[in-house]
Amino acid sequence: MSHCVNRLIPSLALLLSVLFVDTSAAQTQSIASDVKIEPPSWWVGMANSQVELMLEGSQLPHPLNQYNIQLIAQDVSIAHVVHPANPNYAFVTLTINPKAAAQTIELRLTHPNSLAVKLEYTLAERREQSAQREGFSTKDVIYLITPDRFANGDPSNDVVETMQEGVNRAYKGGRHGGDIQGMINALDYISDMGFTQVWTMPLLENAMQRYSYHGYSTTDYFAIDPRFGSNELYKAFSAQAKAKGVGVIKDVILNHIGSAHPWMSNMPSPDWINHGTEFTPTTHTREALHDPHGVQGDIDEFATGWFVDTMPDLNQQNPHLAQYLIQHAIWWIEYADLSGLRVDTYSYSDKTFLSHWTQAVMAEYPNLNIVGEEWSVNPSITAYWQRGSQRHDDYQSALPSVMDFPLQVALSQALLQEDTWATGLRKIYTVLAADFVYGDPYNLVVFGDNHDMNRIMPQLNNDPALLLMAQQFLLTTRGIPQIFYGTEIGMTDSGKGDHGLLRADFPGGWAGDSVNGFTGVGLSLMQRDIQQQLRWWLNWRKQTPAVTHGKLTQYYPKAGIYVYFRTTETQTIMVVLNKNTQESELDLSRFKQMLPTLDHSDAPSATTTLVDVYTQNHHVITDDPLYLKPKSVTVYEVQ
Repeated sequence: MSHCVNRLIPSLALLLSVLFVDTSAAQTQSIASDVKIEPPSWWVGMANSQVELMLEGSQLPHPLNQYNIQLIAQDVSIAHVVHPANPNYAFVTLTINPKAAAQTIELRLTHPNSLAVKLEYTLAERREQSAQREGFSTKDVIYLITPDRFANGDPSNDVVETMQEGVNRAYKGGRHGGDIQGMINALDYISDMGFTQVWTMPLLENAMQRYSYHGYSTTDYFAIDPRFGSNELYKAFSAQAKAKGVGVIKDVILNHIGSAHPWMSNMPSPDWINHGTEFTPTTHTREALHDPHGVQGDIDEFATGWFVDTMPDLNQQNPHLAQYLIQHAIWWIEYADLSGLRVDTYSYSDKTFLSHWTQAVMAEYPNLNIVGEEWSVNPSITAYWQRGSQRHDDYQSALPSVMDFPLQVALSQALLQEDTWATGLRKIYTVLAADFVYGDPYNLVVFGDNHDMNRIMPQLNNDPALLLMAQQFLLTTRGIPQIFYGTEIGMTDSGKGDHGLLRADFPGGWAGDSVNGFTGVGLSLMQRDIQQQLRWWLNWRKQTPAVTHGKLTQYYPKAGIYVYFRTTETQTIMVVLNKNTQESELDLSRFKQMLPTLDHSDAPSATTTLVDVYTQNHHVITDDPLYLKPKSVTVYEVQ
């Protein structure tokens, strides 16, 4: 194999061919067999000088624990070998000298009554500045894609002989054929819209009988599902996206696997899966981890229970499984040149393991960003997992970001509820006022919907004006905005939460589609207007440092109007949400702190102008009120 990481050949499971050579002089013989090694390759020059290889050798003539393992390499040594309860597994820890060069090393397995086994393993050179890579940040807007439902760029992989489930576009829960090539073909569209990051639902192999399209039932941690493409194609997707100014965020699942994973019939050790092969459901009670009045039994039921019966729960208290999951994340970052990770069902994994996992990944990539999914509407519970947050205990987390579910719920309530002292726009204000619980509220991922809930259009009663208000808010408040594919053309669903329906096909992603969201052909006037406006706001945001990096200052909502500012030393942006169904007046005298020339005693001859960034209309600040259009968000630059 090549020593260059860009020319690695990652097979779907890296089944390494094993060469048997008779060590006796009486005869020579070669026997074909396979030993699976994970991770399938590694790199020199990593911050952690060690890597633990998991060898699975059930196809060998003898149990793997009966073989002596030796290493032939330069500046690389075996630190230790551990044989778990399953005799066909071995965990081999290599120590890589910081001075070691990229090379192909040789592991030699010998047995007194059999032939020697030679395994080759690649230690590659890292990309230049790989460790210093910049992760996604507040300057970005994330485009969330369900790959199977986005675009079918290669119909030849719709049905793969080795996979149980083929394409069935007519079935809401079936595979529809979208793939990595489809996303590659759409990169110009994604970049032109103004998105700067792509987060895809999982792309790893899901050899499940049904519902394999969503990707959350992993059956191979190091192989892209062949119905999506290949490891090489995923790497090419990342490279081509990067060339267009778009980073790639990988969705990783640490909590569970798919029930068709080979581990379910061949576990390295009995404690690899919580409750073995017996389905024992989680309670989904996240609060148990934080309850000062709670009991350990409730914590265990939540943390060790299975998410659903097809998703066996991994026991990350097993140190070898924990190391496997740490290395899996690092391998994909390095291999595919990623800009970040999104971690599914974050708090369901073992709490101590999550601390080690985040610290290990961030030690390799100090500037990377990782966002965890903690689906709680309580900011105190969400904030618990972010690094730097004040906690009720001494838990240590290195997780940079979390999904802001409290704000997601507040957004729809704010736009739909009647405004009172406790409802309506007050919901947004209240959530943001609780930002003191977060280590870094500006690094939260903010969103109106995602792949697990009703789309934002049905949330807002399919009102396009409210949709645009929600999106303009998300693009100008603190945090990193995430937009679900199709929102830019007002895609909707039944509103009943059916995942197969809300993850509908993006129009134009399949040959023969009569409507094409990529080109605009067949879109309604409403859809084209939504798309045009979001394209404008997304690209405006790129050029507006007060929004991407500035401080947020908010004013308590009054009379259906909510005002906040984003400021840097050189720029001030004023955002006004008018939820009222009629034109409204806004008395500017309340905002003297942010519009100081209103205080005539300080600068009696000075003037300030509010420039509507979308229309370029000017309003010179005087004692006159500002007139606001109904159901609108108006964004001003203060000059």
